[in-house]
Amino acid sequence: MKRYIAVIREPGPAWDPGRAMREQNDWAEHAAFMDGLAEEGFIVLGGPLGDERGHALHIVDAADTREVERRFAEDPWSDQMLRIARIEPWTVLLEALL
Repeated sequence: MKRYIAVIREPGPAWDPGRAMREQNDWAEHAAFMDGLAEEGFIVLGGPLGDERGHALHIVDAADTREVERRFAEDPWSDQMLRIARIEPWTVLLEALL
């Protein structure tokens, strides 16, 4: 059994609901930051939920919620564009090997 942490992020006060995700301010900096987290294995899976209007789900490989909060606080979008709505432990019980 593998254990991860699920992080749900939601739009912050600077999110412009009239613009698509990739059209938001500082998109390139945010995308580079998130790509870096994925490359180092901190983010295992991640991406927008629904219509890409600010809600996102990230599955992370972290020791605890403090590490999650610390790492996401470094995101150029932290708090103003996206803020953490929920952090929950997640245990993988089912996995399809493709």
